[in-house]
Amino acid sequence: MYIGQAAQRSGTTIKSIRHYESIGLLPQPRRQGNYRLYDEQSVELLIFIKCAKALGFRLKELQAIFAEHHGETMPWAQAQQAIDRKKRENRAQRAELEQQYQQLQVFEASLAQARSECPLQRL
Repeated sequence: MYIGQAAQRSGTTIKSIRHYESIGLLPQPRRQGNYRLYDEQSVELLIFIKCAKALGFRLKELQAIFAEHHGETMPWAQAQQAIDRKKRENRAQRAELEQQYQQLQVFEASLAQARSECPLQRL
C-alpha cells in the first residue's frame, strides 16, 4: 500500500510517517519508483506508535524501544519493559500530585483561618 493508505489505516498523517522513518522509528519502506510501499507490519508499528504517544510516551522513549530492533516484527519484550517503566513513573507522579494536593488544602485552610481572624475583616 502507498503512504496515504498506510496513514489512513493507522490513523496517522503522511508527515508523521515520514518523520518516524527519518528518526528510525519506522523502517525504510520498499519503493516502487518514487513511491513508498508499506505492508501490514508497518501499519501495526504506526498504530503502536500512535497509541504509545497517546499514553504519554515521548518519541525518544519509543526510539529506545526500537533502537535494538532490526527485525520485521514488533519488539514486544522492549515494549513491555517501557510500559513497566512508564507505569512506575506514573505512580510516582500520582503520589507527588496527591501530596501537593494535600498541601494545597492545608494552605487553603490556613488562609481561610487567617482571613476570619483578621481584624480588618470586622470593619
